[in-house]
Amino acid sequence: MGVMSSDGLIPQRGVLLDIATMGRFTLKACCMTSSFFESTRMTSATHAQVWRFPVTGMTCASCVARVEKALAATPGVASASVNFATEEASVQGDDAVTLAVLKAAVDKAGYAIGSQTLRLRIGDMTCASCAGRVEKALLKVPGVLSAQVNLALETAAVQATSQALLPDLIAAVQKAGYTAAGIQDGAPAAPPQGTPWWPIAVGAALTAPLLLPMVGMVFGQSWALNGWLQLAFATPVQFWLGARFYRAGFKAVRARAGNMDLLVALGTSAAYGLSVYLLLTQGAHAAAHLYFEASSVVITLVLLGKWMEARAKHQTLDAIRALNALRPEVARRRLNGQDTEVPLAALRTGDIVVVRPGERIAVDGEITEGRTEVDASLITGESLPVHKEVGDHVTGGAVNGEGLLLVRATALGAESTLARMVRMVESAQAKKAPIQRLVDQVSAVFVPVVLGTALLTLLGWGLAAGDWEVAILNAVAVLVIACPCALGLATPTAIMAGTGVAARHGILIKDADALEVAHRITLVAFDKTGTLTEGKPQLVALAPHHISRGDLLAWSAAIQSGSEHPLGKAVTQLAAQEHSPVPTATDVRAVAGRGMAATVGGRALRLGSPRFMQELQVDISPFAAQADALEAEGRTVSYLAAVTDGMDGTDGTGSAVEVGTASTTDKPILLGLLAFGDSVKTTAAPAIALLHTLGIQTALLTGDNPGSANAVARALGITTVYAQVLPGDKARIVDELKAQTAGRGGRVAMVGDGINDAPALAAADVGIAMSTGTDVAMHAAGITLMHGNPALVANAIDISRRTYAKIRQNLFWAFVYNLVGIPLAAFGLLNPMVAGAAMAFSSVSVVMNALLLRRWKGRPT
Repeated sequence: MGVMSSDGLIPQRGVLLDIATMGRFTLKACCMTSSFFESTRMTSATHAQVWRFPVTGMTCASCVARVEKALAATPGVASASVNFATEEASVQGDDAVTLAVLKAAVDKAGYAIGSQTLRLRIGDMTCASCAGRVEKALLKVPGVLSAQVNLALETAAVQATSQALLPDLIAAVQKAGYTAAGIQDGAPAAPPQGTPWWPIAVGAALTAPLLLPMVGMVFGQSWALNGWLQLAFATPVQFWLGARFYRAGFKAVRARAGNMDLLVALGTSAAYGLSVYLLLTQGAHAAAHLYFEASSVVITLVLLGKWMEARAKHQTLDAIRALNALRPEVARRRLNGQDTEVPLAALRTGDIVVVRPGERIAVDGEITEGRTEVDASLITGESLPVHKEVGDHVTGGAVNGEGLLLVRATALGAESTLARMVRMVESAQAKKAPIQRLVDQVSAVFVPVVLGTALLTLLGWGLAAGDWEVAILNAVAVLVIACPCALGLATPTAIMAGTGVAARHGILIKDADALEVAHRITLVAFDKTGTLTEGKPQLVALAPHHISRGDLLAWSAAIQSGSEHPLGKAVTQLAAQEHSPVPTATDVRAVAGRGMAATVGGRALRLGSPRFMQELQVDISPFAAQADALEAEGRTVSYLAAVTDGMDGTDGTGSAVEVGTASTTDKPILLGLLAFGDSVKTTAAPAIALLHTLGIQTALLTGDNPGSANAVARALGITTVYAQVLPGDKARIVDELKAQTAGRGGRVAMVGDGINDAPALAAADVGIAMSTGTDVAMHAAGITLMHGNPALVANAIDISRRTYAKIRQNLFWAFVYNLVGIPLAAFGLLNPMVAGAAMAFSSVSVVMNALLLRRWKGRPT
């Protein structure tokens, strides 16, 4: 059973989906009494609507209140209620309320409406007007939050609740007059379908005889062709080769819209029809005044232009095809001592894969045996092979060097680095840049304006001059010269070319917004550890207090035994090297931006920064002089202290805890100092210098101590330093920097690699993450650098500048072309054939200009 909504019958039973941070869905509840999403038209006089949709991200009752308040404050909303148990919101409002408006309110409150992204392949689109019409059709489907159609890729990306099913979306596109098919997740990008070459050859062969009179005029000869022969040559071109324009134009009319095909069909039909009329009324002697060549030449040139355009668009997908080509189809799996070739789909996480010298590595994994040099240039952009040995990570698609490797698979299929790279590039190429909004607005009214201009041209010339032949030809020229294709292709082709060449150089641009904003960056804020430094610190000093050096190392290693933090790894590695017995730690927890807490052998221990010790009221003065000297050398200093459980004076039982000769009953006890050293990347100083030459300021944001932060900043030439910054404060400082630069029209980028950098990456105008860091950082950033070279930051900004320049150039010429060409045609200054040639090659020129980006080599890194 279902309820009748304004859009039709909507099922009552559904499935609630919870959106994870990665955008994937997990089954949370089923067979609910109300639909996942429904829009019900009420029968009251107010004609109110009721919207029901899932809300994700709520954790408590205060979240519910915040969402309800945000929804209730939305104009047009009469009431809003949120059920925490079902994570569902119910909103009643007037006709002005839409799901998109409600989504914006929920997003602003810090939560999200549960959604999924569906991709479709769209066929039969020919211009920007077509793309706009498909978007409007998709947005009318119940449950659709947003729809973006890419004319260059011939795809649509639809964000919707699960109420919007793929068959509904396909049906909506077909109703609008186009074809559609779903694209499976992880499917490699297919090049847009273009015009085959043979119709162009046939059209040229049939059109050539029609041009004989014009050629004869050039040589002073009269090579008139019989009118009936002209009709015989022109008719197949008009109605056979030109049938695609009639079909697409008819679909547009049926959908009460217009497109380029309609303009071509009307223009060529007018020229052809006028010629037939003259031939029938004046006979064969009217051959010199027929215009069959105009209609045939226009159709042939438009077909040629479409063929060239398709070939050019095909080249913009080179980056994705190159990445897909890196995926081996089979792998050599070792099982029970036997090596067997199996399809990649048959592999499972944990399988051992054998990689012979010179072979392409099939999976992401960890080397368990062997050593080699790995060439990952096509993935990371690194020009030189990298040494790998047991314990190192390798990426699927890279080429093995001279060594035989055994690799334990850690990521397969859609979770592999290569697959994620392809998704990021496809996502960036499928999305619209903000500058595209102007084009969309123009495209929506373009065809009606052109048709109106052609009608005025016809009436103006016919009534004013009395020559209806000339009037029809000039109107035809107006219809033929107008080209919404160039407008529709100007932005997406530049984005496709820019993101593609960036990917080949190890720069993954996740969305078009980041690409467009990056060209305006005037300040780049860097994290320190792992971004400007190697991120592999060594424990260089141990200074015990009240306990032995062995206990200091063992207890610190116990606390850090499960940590992935670079400083924690440094402690555990030294303990392993010295064969120090490490006791078991319990109640281990991280204290954000400060350090670690744990219980070891009944002792409540804290390990962390000087700020952490100060908050715990630990007296660190015994190491004051030594700590100052270490920090001046650029070392990071941490302390180990024994406190009472909960930091309240007891160990949880009220009894004292003995630590060496001291007791922790009265106050926290300092147990020792640990100093870490991390070398600055050799590429960091040139990277900072390169940014400065581009006129971009730099800043350093780190949770490290001022001494270590200033030492790194001095070595690299960074003058602005923020030290001992907590993760949340990094985002606040980024906001402050944005406020400072916004007045001058600038933008702020944040570069980081750790979990603690994620808030700042998200807060920045453009977040740039190192792929050598955490997945959380990469998801929060708009740009990912595929290897840890900070010089790629300047390259990312450079390719953004060049891409944005191409977008502006393309839009300028696309607008100027139409603004100049249409008036010229209307005033009778353009022959229809010349207009057809100009229209055919205008879109080609836009695509070819974008393809010039493929020559970008990047700055030396």
